[in-house]
Amino acid sequence: MDQRIQVDQHQLAEAWQQTLPDTLQPGDRAQVKADEANPQGLRIHIDTAGHTHYSFDFECAYLDSREVHVNLVDVERDGRTIDERSEHIQQLAEDYTRHIHECAQTLHYLTKQ
Repeated sequence: MDQRIQVDQHQLAEAWQQTLPDTLQPGDRAQVKADEANPQGLRIHIDTAGHTHYSFDFECAYLDSREVHVNLVDVERDGRTIDERSEHIQQLAEDYTRHIHECAQTLHYLTKQ
């Protein structure tokens, strides 16, 4: 990490919790928590809208005040882990990753030094 962000991790998680739903599709739900294993990181859980019952778990770590690294941790459907290598799941994961990056850009005012 080139620059460590200077924002309280729990305050940052709260800001993400307020902002991320605005970048997602209507009906999608997100839950953001501080990553207890990484003081520069967040854990993001997204439940998809509609009848698919998919849920995605991501790790999101700040590389600097503007850029985040996003890693897909797990995908579930109806509470069961599924293979995330299918094209459909990969497309959804890429879409959510893009939304996570958009949220980081939106919150730059909070993380800039």
